[in-house]
Amino acid sequence: MKKFQVVGIGNAVVDVITRTDDAFLGDMGIEKGIMQLIEQDRAKQLYAAMGNRVQTPGGSVANTIAGLGNLDARAAFIGRVADDDLGVFYSSAMTNEGIAFANEPVPGGELPTSRSMIFVSPDGERSMNTYLGISAELSSDDVDEDVLENAETVFLEGYLFDKDKGKEAFLKAARACRKGGGMAGIAISDPFCVERHRDDFLRLIENDMDYVIGNEDEIRSLYRNDDLEADLKAVSSICDLVICTRSGDGVTIVDRGTRIDVPVTKIVPVDATGAGDQFAAGFLYGLATGASMETAGRMGVVAATEVIGHLGPRPEASLPDLFRKQGLL
Repeated sequence: MKKFQVVGIGNAVVDVITRTDDAFLGDMGIEKGIMQLIEQDRAKQLYAAMGNRVQTPGGSVANTIAGLGNLDARAAFIGRVADDDLGVFYSSAMTNEGIAFANEPVPGGELPTSRSMIFVSPDGERSMNTYLGISAELSSDDVDEDVLENAETVFLEGYLFDKDKGKEAFLKAARACRKGGGMAGIAISDPFCVERHRDDFLRLIENDMDYVIGNEDEIRSLYRNDDLEADLKAVSSICDLVICTRSGDGVTIVDRGTRIDVPVTKIVPVDATGAGDQFAAGFLYGLATGASMETAGRMGVVAATEVIGHLGPRPEASLPDLFRKQGLL
């Protein structure tokens, strides 16, 4: 038995949340209801101006790994944080959730720990200001091959694909995991990132990935058209396992040419943040425990349904209890 069932690699971002009003947003020049990237000086300014702050560890694949921690899976996370207050907080918080944090905070890091400052206005709108910081500097030096060779599955975050050092880290991690007999997969994460690096993405999926997870927009972005069925056929011809989430239309899984469609019950989300991350957690848990593809898909749907029922990208209820209620465990 491998030490880890799933090892995730992704951005390590502290979500810093506070409640505010429209007047404050106007005074600080914050555009309401959108996510925008900001630079270091602006990050310091906004962080200092926040009132009562709530801090939680975030990042897409990190949220998935936290979901696996909720499921008592043997999971680890590789991400880059600085040895500052937020970096120490992030590392400790992940460890407290039952996740092995594979990288110590970087002493004298070249940049501060990444953070997303989220201002929640009275109407529920979330205005996000994200400073990418040190997490975007993750490189192959941050990848411990011993950790990956002792993993059944590695799960990579497409958001890190913008830098060559991130691509190199992906290749090192995927090849180390596969060398140890494990599987390597990726969350496409962002159709705009695919637009910038389409050929490299497709090359990675074809040559180094055993599975790929994406929503329908992300899958279509691989081939630049609006024919999802043709795109699913194309990507499944270069990758053994393809998982496509289609919001209220369900989930399509193509496993070595065999298609499985998993339905969903449409509900109005309280907060859709984290739906894809927690779907991945449920699905990867099914994969790690030898469940059928249909059952793994249903586990993903249950986990995603839980997280969209409340604020925040990580589960609040016990996912094992929810799985048992649905007859999945």
